Amino acid sequence: MDYKDSCIIRHFNHYCALSEDDKQLLHELEQSPTEVKAGASLWEEGDRANEFCTLRTGWAYSYRHLENGNRQILEVYLPGDIIGLREFAFSQRLAGVQMIEDGVVCHFPHARMLELFRQSTTLTSVLFAISSRQQALLTERLVNLARRSARQKMAHFLLEMYVRLRQTEPDGGAAFRLPLSQEQLADILGLSPVHVSRTFSALGEDDLVHRDRHQLLIPDMEELALEGEFDQCYLTDNVRPLFDEAG
Repeated sequence: MDYKDSCIIRHFNHYCALSEDDKQLLHELEQSPTEVKAGASLWEEGDRANEFCTLRTGWAYSYRHLENGNRQILEVYLPGDIIGLREFAFSQRLAGVQMIEDGVVCHFPHARMLELFRQSTTLTSVLFAISSRQQALLTERLVNLARRSARQKMAHFLLEMYVRLRQTEPDGGAAFRLPLSQEQLADILGLSPVHVSRTFSALGEDDLVHRDRHQLLIPDMEELALEGEFDQCYLTDNVRPLFDEAG
């Protein structure tokens, strides 16, 4: 069977080489797709947590609403991501999830994940690796919010998204699509929308980032990495060496 169009298989294959049986198990997680419109909620904070989602197409984000009415976006999900892993041990949702753009999601209950654990030690290991990387993303986001300037925050976040996208779309070059509004970027970076706009302008004037609506071009990756104090090891380290040693 040809799995080249499966984002989740490309995502898992980044961590280690998958057998045909493993690919079939992952393919089953992408069954019963549901089309979801931009702005639609997959679930709200406090809802019952009894299933995961795979994101087949489109982008989504998780968020928390604060008492003062502000919103903090916690994570951005890309095609191939599994949404809801962090809540596997909880009975209620810890955060809401909303679509950034039109997309397709596939829902599957926790029980199916337990079946996957029983059938494949490889996929179990990769799921632990993915969960660990999600934790690393949140840790890096915390440092970004608390200790970096607006320019550093923006540079770091843009490079993070670029690296994540290239893990499943390696032939995209230096340009990429970022379907986030200024308001959404503000809620990710802890800035105001006006500050986001000014920061993009400043980075553009310094020839670090060129933006045309939702299309971005990074002319010099190394210079932008220096600006954002960006070290991609938290995104690129994986479990391949473990499997190489085991093989």
